[in-house]
Amino acid sequence: MAQASARHILVDSEEKCKALKAEIENGADFAQIARDNSSCPSSRDGGNLGTFGRGQMVREFDEVVFSAPVGVVQGPVKTQFGYHLVEVTDRQD
Repeated sequence: MAQASARHILVDSEEKCKALKAEIENGADFAQIARDNSSCPSSRDGGNLGTFGRGQMVREFDEVVFSAPVGVVQGPVKTQFGYHLVEVTDRQD
């Protein structure tokens, strides 16, 4: 079964998500941005979600994690929880 590891940042607006993505693309540390801005409990660990299988996350999130290139920040990804920036850190297909 496919497995992936990812980290994410969850915020309540698309604008905030885009602004944080720009900061990361300009050299800001993803983990620090997650600790300072993400509303998910994973923010304490720099947004790290650990390893999970296909279908364990909400559909929109799952689709990105199992298709995006490893190490490239994706988003904004809208789910029922808000807007995410997602970075796949590892994937075994």
